[in-house]
Amino acid sequence: MAAGLDPAERLARLRLIRTPRIGPVAYSHLMRRFGSGAAALAALPDLARRGGGAAPAIPSAESAGSEMARVERLGGAHLFRGEPGYPALLDQIDTAPPVLTLMGDRTLLDRPAIAIVGARNASGAAVRFARMLAHGLSERGWLVVSGLARGIDTAAHVGSIASGTMAVIAGGLDNIYPPENEALQRDIATRGLLIAESPPGTEPRARHFPYRNRIIAGLAAGTVVVEAAPKSGSLITARLAAEFGREVMAVPGSPLDPRAQGCNLLIREGAILIQSADDIIEALSPIGGGVASPRGDGPPQAPPAGEADDSARGAILDLLGPVPLPIDELIRQSGIAAPTVQMVLLEFELAGRIERHAGGRVSLRT
Repeated sequence: MAAGLDPAERLARLRLIRTPRIGPVAYSHLMRRFGSGAAALAALPDLARRGGGAAPAIPSAESAGSEMARVERLGGAHLFRGEPGYPALLDQIDTAPPVLTLMGDRTLLDRPAIAIVGARNASGAAVRFARMLAHGLSERGWLVVSGLARGIDTAAHVGSIASGTMAVIAGGLDNIYPPENEALQRDIATRGLLIAESPPGTEPRARHFPYRNRIIAGLAAGTVVVEAAPKSGSLITARLAAEFGREVMAVPGSPLDPRAQGCNLLIREGAILIQSADDIIEALSPIGGGVASPRGDGPPQAPPAGEADDSARGAILDLLGPVPLPIDELIRQSGIAAPTVQMVLLEFELAGRIERHAGGRVSLRT
């Protein structure tokens, strides 16, 4: 992990991640290959040209500086992947956010975290139970993470606000959502910790919430679901947690209540049945709240052996289509070395020719 980034490099990294077509995966590849934000920015035009398209519009240094100043005026700060204090468990996932904006007590990031999520239209009994769970966990040193949505999320934050809660929001730090949680959001930004991936001024849209959910799942050693419909965002969070190798737990409910179907389905599929805070702590005892050494962006690496040529680009392009294909399958079918495939995909992504999907899949843009 970097010992600390100088102001010029922080500005370059912010410009890089705010550049269109550069998401967390592309950012990670660029940083590993070029070693710094400044070097990656300089390489973008050539990489996009090799991918067969025009370079994306890179934000100016003034624009990035304005964002940093705006966050500071709000009382927040940027935290870049690779800087001291970046959440270690979140750092382990492939789609870890290159930069977070934080407001509140950053020392809470040192605590082991547990996510509690669930239905927005939760029953009164489920809201009470979620609040009790969160209170019990926070009193015993756990940081309770949720998404500040109505229902179960709100109950989890209310139950843990006195001892340790963290809210991950889908918009910018200055956006209040939902409106009825304005007082709670401001309280969390003072006594707890508020986290956003989007820059200030961003209003939450439907597409933002799955990205928010991956952060919730990535921050926590385990995810607890308290009431959820079978196709809800809470189940998306739980499945992401499973993909990240974290514990998935669920509170059982009546088969007659549609709001319990998602939790009962998770239990049937192998999630741990939860009836108390003690059950959660016992389930996570092998992890014990410890966090692995953060990976960061890694040291600068030499370019992979054998740069991609036009024949490799053509072979990979022929295998791609509108249906998302796992990158592992692309490597297998093309017979091309994995580093070369990853570099070609990066070129295509910067050229605006492909789109990345969850689960390490890619497709042609239609």
